[in-house]
Amino acid sequence: MHIDDPKIIEALPALDVEYHAGISLAPRTSLEIGGTSDLLVIRRHDSLPELVRLLKQAGVPYRFLGGGSNVLLPDGELPWAILHLARQQPDVRIEGNSVWVDCAADLGRSVTTCAKHDLGGMEGLIGVPGTIGGALRMNAGAYGTQIGTFVREVKIYRAASGRIETLRGSEINFEYRHTSFAADDIMLTVRLELPSKPYREILQGIRICNDKRRASQPLNQKSAGCIFKNPPGGSAGRMIDELGLKGHSVGDARVSDRHANFFVNAGHATAADMLALIADVRRRVHERYGVELEEEVIVWKES
Repeated sequence: MHIDDPKIIEALPALDVEYHAGISLAPRTSLEIGGTSDLLVIRRHDSLPELVRLLKQAGVPYRFLGGGSNVLLPDGELPWAILHLARQQPDVRIEGNSVWVDCAADLGRSVTTCAKHDLGGMEGLIGVPGTIGGALRMNAGAYGTQIGTFVREVKIYRAASGRIETLRGSEINFEYRHTSFAADDIMLTVRLELPSKPYREILQGIRICNDKRRASQPLNQKSAGCIFKNPPGGSAGRMIDELGLKGHSVGDARVSDRHANFFVNAGHATAADMLALIADVRRRVHERYGVELEEEVIVWKES
């Protein structure tokens, strides 16, 4: 999507929004897959309502891209302008057991910062890639930890109202890899409440989780984490593995040899390659087990 309305372009500097025309979005995703579009980098949260109003007034469709770690973008020229939040400074503020974190902040670094202040509970999330906002969006979890457990309030841009609002944690429904945020809500900051814990104890938990990840996940390959959610009482990775599909590929999209629920870009995979692989694996699992796997990776669809 190319923004050709001069009123929008002229208004961006006053809104503290950086304009990047026609860039490839592939390098901004962990799969390194995706087409091109105009990118708007938002440096002030309070600019969002006016920016979105201008885009809507001009009939410019838009989508928000966060850390890009759990998303599959289409190939070619995308039909949306892309919004992206710049990280605020400081991105973590701590008062007692309360932690305010900018949603564009890196999840792993944020966990480490809290640990240095003897605040734990989120050790299992240390190796989950992406931003705090992305973790909130999907209620990220690993090794018995889910971020929603610690959420006390979230400041969001709510597209339905066109305003910035603050939600209490009790107003948000956190489920397994799902939350009640609307698809077009944009998370801005979150307040977490974390338990006190000695730094050495937190560090030991982090080391254990990191060792487990290094032993089982393709950390040095281009992936979006788990492709499918685990079905109730089951394991998507185990079913795919039992079907002998590790290493199975479509083009350069490949089922990881290390973890069958990780699909990797083994070279120059396209979105079409990855979608075809996802569909093929889902079909095979359904034929063998009668289970319809649901995607955990967020697939941007043009329709």
